[in-house]
Amino acid sequence: MIPEQVLRDILQSSHGKKVLVVGDMMLDQFIWGTVSRISPEAPVPVVQVSSDSFHLGGAGNVVNNIHALGGIPLPVGIIGEDDAAARIRKTLGENRIDSSGLVVDFSRHTILKTRIIAQNQQVVRTDREDKSPLSSAIQTAVTESCSRFVAEADAVIISDYNKGVISSFLMKEILSLARQKDLMVIVDPKIEHVSYYAGATIITPNQLEAERMTGISITGEDSLISVGKELLQKLNCQAVLITLGEKGMSLFHNEGAHIPIPSVAKEIYDVTGAGDTVVSMMTLALLGGATHEAAAIMANYAAGIVVGKVGTAVVTAKELNDRFAGE
Repeated sequence: MIPEQVLRDILQSSHGKKVLVVGDMMLDQFIWGTVSRISPEAPVPVVQVSSDSFHLGGAGNVVNNIHALGGIPLPVGIIGEDDAAARIRKTLGENRIDSSGLVVDFSRHTILKTRIIAQNQQVVRTDREDKSPLSSAIQTAVTESCSRFVAEADAVIISDYNKGVISSFLMKEILSLARQKDLMVIVDPKIEHVSYYAGATIITPNQLEAERMTGISITGEDSLISVGKELLQKLNCQAVLITLGEKGMSLFHNEGAHIPIPSVAKEIYDVTGAGDTVVSMMTLALLGGATHEAAAIMANYAAGIVVGKVGTAVVTAKELNDRFAGE
């Protein structure tokens, strides 16, 4: 067990660290309401809307988590020229987050995910997105933004939602830039791009992603260990952190360690964005001087807090310190 004060000190030491966040920027819209009847037109609920709200989503949620935990995010990604893009820029500006790394692609809509929530339950979700590969000009602009921010970053997070930003070319460029500055590259991965991540410092797949990346079903501890070892060998990473939902997490290190980390979630309302919180906390903890084990434990605490919230949410440093104290 790692003492509470050690975790607090790590969090404090991570304050002000700069993290380059590269990935698929999105805007999450939540329409809130209640349901009291079924539509006479079709067997669907009628939602009486009471309010709506907007939040940074995808890689933007990583940016928000880094900011809420006391770090300084440096976002790089793609937006369009539309209302959703304006909301993203406005939110970043209100939080004094540099948005100059966002590249405008006039041929695309900004990714917008709209969720209708009634009685704290998601009724339906609509997605507006374009997953086509980036043009060479846009890809070059994204690479240039990464190169500019690497010069001041303390670590790099790849937030891959498989929406077009993360490519084999971009990953090679980022890994090369990071090696030149001896920066960690931590990846929240997508199954389709597993080969891109070879040489990254850490990857943080969920159980389904880890199974599909290796072709091994996790049915118990032996198969879980096989998956962890396979990913370490396949991608030549320092560590792999597999998130297992209500079962917690499992950390695998290239020195042979396998450390199970039981869940500390008190209540689970919504897992939306939990992976964003995990990769954010893991990165900042390591920048604060944590071992891989301590960083994973802190990420587990952070995830346990965020799944108790409805919608796209973040964890603050105060909430984390309160949870360290058992509150």
